[in-house]
Amino acid sequence: MTLTDVARLAGVSVATASKALNARGEVAPDTRLRVLQAANQLSFQPNVLARGLISGRTRTIGLLTDELGGRFSIPILLGAENALGNEQMSVLLCDARGDAIRRQHYIRTLLARQVDGFIILGDSNDLRPSLSRDIPVPVVYVYGQSTDPADLSVLADDEGGGRLAMEHLISLRRRNIAHITGPQSYRAARDRVTGLQAVLAESGLELVGGEPLYGEWSQRWGRHAARMLITAHPEIDAIFCGNDQIAAGAAQALQEHGCRIPDDVAIIGYDNWEEMAADCRPPLTTVDLNLEQLGATAVMHLFAALDGTPSSGVIRQPCRLVVRESTGPLPQQA
Repeated sequence: MTLTDVARLAGVSVATASKALNARGEVAPDTRLRVLQAANQLSFQPNVLARGLISGRTRTIGLLTDELGGRFSIPILLGAENALGNEQMSVLLCDARGDAIRRQHYIRTLLARQVDGFIILGDSNDLRPSLSRDIPVPVVYVYGQSTDPADLSVLADDEGGGRLAMEHLISLRRRNIAHITGPQSYRAARDRVTGLQAVLAESGLELVGGEPLYGEWSQRWGRHAARMLITAHPEIDAIFCGNDQIAAGAAQALQEHGCRIPDDVAIIGYDNWEEMAADCRPPLTTVDLNLEQLGATAVMHLFAALDGTPSSGVIRQPCRLVVRESTGPLPQQA
């Protein structure tokens, strides 16, 4: 079926049928409806390649990641794909796996397919070298900040997430709070510490032990660090953990020590990794990075750049607190 067939069935000119199918404003609503019904009746599908030649757009976006198998990239990809689907655009996904040669190969491949723009997905909420000089179409970076301030980077607000966690614990009358987190080399870990320390200072409190306990992003580290804390500081009544694995390990160690969660010690994690947080005993209160929204926000700004209004700098998207059974008010003392 062709556009001419649609126009003939709808009783309009080919030009009017084209305008109606492309949502052009100069077509009357009843005429547009008649054309759409005719196209549906004939199972008419527009020629995407022909549209691209006319408009100069292929309605495809290249998404380049270094961490397709990780738990951060898939939610971001889903959010981006949903936003693109709403605009009837497609995404071509390439996983460079941290390899610079593979990354350059995929950039050339996507450009050869004439994608309209790129989304560059980082493997951590940290700085990454800019790739924009190699890409002649609009680029947005997500979950990884470009080193070039002229680029636009969409990040999770880890400092704000640290504040959320600490404000929640203090609201529950917790005052002897410790922090177990991952490697200090991760900017996300440092930013969360900045947020929590600001809240402690505002409340006139200090971390138990004076400093965060930096280590690994693992349950094993959570168990080890929690054992050290409860032995050296039995007064602890809350632990803020840098991710959900650490929090799950800490919960296990505390329960083995005879601590009740949350009555004796409240525990809060980070990332809202559902498989880990919901299956923990008790289920973890945690900070959600809103990863799907990160992907959708990146697409929104890429659309703006394609329309001629690009942005630059850094957008830090707020996190949200997900409250489960691992936190609760400190019981009133007799």
